[in-house]
Amino acid sequence: MQPPELSKNASFYMRPQEEPPLSRAGFITLSIIMAFFTIPAIVLNATVIIVSLMHKQLRQPLNYALMNMAVADLGTAMTGGVLSVVNNAHGYFSLGRTGCVMEGFAVSLCGITSLCTVALIAVERMFVVCKPLGQITFQKKHAIGGIALTWLWSLAWNMPPLFGWGRYEMEGVGTSCAPDWHNTDPNNVSYIIAYFAVCFAFPFTLILISYGNLLRTLRQVSKMACVEGGAVAKGEMKVAFMVILMVLSFLVSWLPYAGLAMFVVCRPDAKIHPLVGTVPVYLAKSSTAYNPIIYIFLNKQ
Repeated sequence: MQPPELSKNASFYMRPQEEPPLSRAGFITLSIIMAFFTIPAIVLNATVIIVSLMHKQLRQPLNYALMNMAVADLGTAMTGGVLSVVNNAHGYFSLGRTGCVMEGFAVSLCGITSLCTVALIAVERMFVVCKPLGQITFQKKHAIGGIALTWLWSLAWNMPPLFGWGRYEMEGVGTSCAPDWHNTDPNNVSYIIAYFAVCFAFPFTLILISYGNLLRTLRQVSKMACVEGGAVAKGEMKVAFMVILMVLSFLVSWLPYAGLAMFVVCRPDAKIHPLVGTVPVYLAKSSTAYNPIIYIFLNKQ
C-alpha cells in the first residue's frame, strides 16, 4: 500500500516522491519493537490503576501522584505507542495531517504530564522527609493540587502549536508526530527552546534538588541515630538505590530525546539519518513500560 498524498511540508524525512527511509522489513522490525514496550505498558499501568481503585488502603495522598503517572503513561501508550505500532506496520503515517497534529498533541500532553509527575513525586518525598515547611502534614488537598498542576503545566506548553507558536510534525522515520524540532523559523525555534527549558530542564532540576535534599537529610539522621544506626543506614541505602534508579531512568528516557532536539535546533544544517532520530523517540516512549515497575511495583505497600 502506498502512502497517501501529503503536502510538501507534511514530513521532514519522507515525502511522497522520495524513497521511504527504511525497507519494509525495517518498518516491521520497528513495529515489533514498539509493540514489545507498548503491550506491557498498557497492561502494567492499567493494573496499577485498577488495583489502586479496588483497594482503599492504596488511595492515600502520597500514592495519588503514582496513580496520576500511571494514567498519563497509559495515555501515552494508548496514543503514541499503539499508533506507532500500526503506522510502522503500514510503513508510513496513515492518519493524515489532522491525525498527526492530534497524535502529536495527545502524546506530548500525556508524556510531559508523566515527566512532570516524576518531578512531583520527588518534591513530595522531599517535603514529607525533610519537612522544609516545618510540621505541616501532607494532605489530600496538596496531592490533588500537585496533580492538577502537572496537567495544567503540560496543557499550557502543548497548546501553543495548535494556535501558531510552534507546530506538530512527523519525526524519525515518519510514523509518529511530535513538536517540530527541525523547522528553523524563529517562531518555531523560540517555542522549542522555551519547551525544552520548562518541560525538561525545569523538572530535571527539581528532581536533582529534591532527591539531593532527601539524601542529605537521611545521612544526617543516620549520624544522629547511634542506637539504630544500622537500621537507618540500611534504610538510607535502600532510598539511595531508588533515587539513583529514578534519576537514571529519567535520563535514559528523556536526555537523548531532549539532547537531539537541542542539537537540531542549534545545528539546523546537520544531516541526521531518520533512524537515528527515531531511537530517542522510542526511548522516551519506553518509559511508560518501566515507570510502573520502578515507582510502584518496587513499593512494598
